[in-house]
Amino acid sequence: MPVREKQPARRLVLKYADEFIVEIIKMYKNQNIVVGLSGGVDSSVTAALLKRGGANVRGVFMQNWEDDDNDEYCSIKQDSLDAMAVADIVGIDIDIVNFAAQYKDKVFAYFLQEYQAGRTPNPDVLCNAEIKFKCFLDYAVAEGAEAIATGHYARKEVRDGVHYLLRGVDANKDQSYFLYRLQPYQLQKALFPLGHLEKPEVRRLAVEFGLPTAAKKDSTGICFIGERPFREFLQKYLPTHNGNMV
Repeated sequence: MPVREKQPARRLVLKYADEFIVEIIKMYKNQNIVVGLSGGVDSSVTAALLKRGGANVRGVFMQNWEDDDNDEYCSIKQDSLDAMAVADIVGIDIDIVNFAAQYKDKVFAYFLQEYQAGRTPNPDVLCNAEIKFKCFLDYAVAEGAEAIATGHYARKEVRDGVHYLLRGVDANKDQSYFLYRLQPYQLQKALFPLGHLEKPEVRRLAVEFGLPTAAKKDSTGICFIGERPFREFLQKYLPTHNGNMV
């Protein structure tokens, strides 16, 4: 359910982006696009660019963790407030959608299983394939979206009707590795408007758009769980056992 009424869009003046970026965004004019708004600067600029380009944009904030509400380590409350503030400024509706059960089943269970087996997992890769580009994609399509958009630094191209994943222009922020498990049908419905931009450009655009996330630091914790003492966190979910010293 929408968490707020649609607000009048403020006039977004794009001063910094060059003509190339403007043309890229115009490709999505009049398309129904749902943006995954995380409360960070990248997804915020993604929504603003698509809205300015004439797309019919809605936002979704994904709530994928609810085992605790420790604000010291998990910023989900503040992130949701930031996402709603961005939606107000851009002039779009935003829904808060709970995928916590799917996250625990598809991503977190694997995360614990791998650590228990002595291997180091990468939950972000699985989170993208199973949550952001499956659960979220399915939700958006059911709501009438033609595509979803995220703030990932990656690109794609179509060859002979098949969608291929490409690296983002910004080598320091490229996130194509974290998307490598996406299938062609998922890529077909995915948009990465920031793939042709570098991070400093994105932050400058956020300032020009008047977005409250312009100076917000990048997240670095476990996907959707945040930054918390790792050993302490694992001990909560993985019981310890006596064993032989090797």
